[in-house]
Amino acid sequence: MLMVHCRSKDDDLGAHGLAVGESFEWSFDPSWLGETLFWCSLAVEDKRLSFVAYYEGDMYTEYWYVHDDGVYGQTRHANATFYEAPWRRVSPRQY
Repeated sequence: MLMVHCRSKDDDLGAHGLAVGESFEWSFDPSWLGETLFWCSLAVEDKRLSFVAYYEGDMYTEYWYVHDDGVYGQTRHANATFYEAPWRRVSPRQY
């Protein structure tokens, strides 16, 4: 099971367990100051990664996909996919 935990400075979306093929999504109103930032932490077995899922200056990334080698983003308009972050292995003490 993949654990996903996303948050911003003001909102913690909580931890969500996802099975293969499931998705997690949310919506929000960006800050009128232009400072909205969401980051997500992912965990599966002994692997972890964190990445910025949304920031006000990036109006193009709409989807994030988790693969065996890390997380990928997909742009809204160009429909291009890019590699965002690799997994890192952790020892049991780092859980």
